[in-house]
Amino acid sequence: MTQSTNNGAEHGMDGWAGEGAGPQPDAPRPRDRRGPVMAAAAAVAVVAGAVGLALPAGYVIETPGPAINTIGEVSGTPLIEVADRQTYRTSGALDLTTVYVEGGPNSRVNMLQVLTAWLDPQRSVAPTDLVYPPDVSQDEIQQQNAALMASSQESSVAAALTQLDVKYSQTLSVADFTPDAAAAGKLESRDTIRTVNGRPVTGIDVLREELNASEGAPVELGITRDGHQETVDVVPKENGDGVYQLGVLLGTEFDFPFKVKIELDNVGGPSAGMMFALGIVDTLTEGEMTGGKHFAGTGTIDADGTVGPIGGVRQKLVGAAEAGATVFLAPEANCAEIAGHVPDGLQVVSVATLDDAVHAVTLIGQGGDTSSLPGCS
Repeated sequence: MTQSTNNGAEHGMDGWAGEGAGPQPDAPRPRDRRGPVMAAAAAVAVVAGAVGLALPAGYVIETPGPAINTIGEVSGTPLIEVADRQTYRTSGALDLTTVYVEGGPNSRVNMLQVLTAWLDPQRSVAPTDLVYPPDVSQDEIQQQNAALMASSQESSVAAALTQLDVKYSQTLSVADFTPDAAAAGKLESRDTIRTVNGRPVTGIDVLREELNASEGAPVELGITRDGHQETVDVVPKENGDGVYQLGVLLGTEFDFPFKVKIELDNVGGPSAGMMFALGIVDTLTEGEMTGGKHFAGTGTIDADGTVGPIGGVRQKLVGAAEAGATVFLAPEANCAEIAGHVPDGLQVVSVATLDDAVHAVTLIGQGGDTSSLPGCS
C-alpha cells in the first residue's frame, strides 16, 4: 500500500493514522470528495460561459456589403435616369459602397458573434450606443435611413447640376431649432426664408455669407409665414469658430429644370451622395469620364458639392476591392481612419468636394499622371 501512503503524504492526509503513527495498510482510506466537486464546478463554468456567449450583446457588427454601379443597371433598369435632357452612354463603373450592420435595433448579436468579429480584420465592432440613439426602434431607424437616402439623392442632383453650371432654385424653410437658438422667438417652424438683408436666398450659401458678413450685427430676414410675407430682425450668434448662425435646422426644397430618377431599393442613409452625383455628372457629360475603368467610393454630399465623412469606411474599402475596383474615392475627413487599412491593389484618392472627385476620375480615366492626387497614407 505504498501508493496509499504516498497519496496521504502528498495531500497532507495524516489524520486517518493517529498523529505520529506510521503507515497502517489495513486502515480504511477516506474518500477524496474534491475531484467530483471540481468537475462539477468546471461543468457549471462551461455552461455559464456558453450561456454568457449566447446572451445578447450591446454591440453592433459592421461587415462589407455589396458595391453597386451608379452608371449601371439594377434588375435591368438604369440606376440613374434623366428625363427631357440629353444624356450620353457611359462605360466602366462608379460604384457606391455599402455596409451590413448586425445588432442594435435591427437585430441581435451575441458575445460569440462579437468575439468572432473582433478577430476578423474585415469587420468592426462598436458599442450600440455609439451607432444608434437610445430607445429607438427598428421601424424608426428604417424611416430615418429612408429619409436620409431621399435627401441624399436630392442633394446629389443639386450638386451635380451645380458642377455642370445648370441653374435651379431651392427654398429654405425652418424645420427645428438648436438649444439657445439666436432665432428662437423670431422664427417659427415652417417659416420660409426668402431674403436676407434684401438679398434673395437662392441657396444656403447666400444665407451663410450674409450671416458671416454681419459679424454679429442684426440681419433682416424676409420670410413667408402661413402664406403671408413678413420681415424679422435676428442677431446671429457666433459658434466659437468665427461662424455666425441663426441656430435653426433648415429643410430644403429643390426645383430642378428636369427630372432625375435614382432607382435603388434596400439601401439607406446618406453615404452614397457623392457617388450618385458623380454618376449624374457622367450621364449628362459627353464622353466617358471613367475611361472604362472601375472606380468606387463613398461620402455624403451637400448641394454646393461639399463631400462629408461617413461610417464603416474600412468595410467599404474591402467591399470595393472585392467588387474589382482599382480606385477608391474617400472623403478627406475619413483619411485618418483609412491609413494603414487599404486593401492591396486599391488606390485611395482623398476628396473634399465633388469637383475634386470629378477631376480625379477624369484624370485617371484619361490615363494621366496621378502623382499629384492626394491619398490617405
